[in-house]
Amino acid sequence: MAWTIEFVPAAHKELKKLGRAEAARIVGTLETRIAARDDPRELGSALAGELGGLWRWRIGDYRVIARIEDERITILVVRVAHRREVYR
Repeated sequence: MAWTIEFVPAAHKELKKLGRAEAARIVGTLETRIAARDDPRELGSALAGELGGLWRWRIGDYRVIARIEDERITILVVRVAHRREVYR
């Protein structure tokens, strides 16, 4: 089962601010490694606290924060940022 990847407008804007190579690497990893799995939670980590209910994937020095919507088979990316800034 292939998952669909969607970006909220703010996450899409953050992705466009990155360099072309980094953005391509992040999107490529999301499409080939994470969305291609039966359960994208296998490679991610659940977040706690204020970000509870969201999942995180590490792609190099960047983090992708997303909500997994099982009923729609969608990964909704809500944040893409460098590891030092993503949780602020």
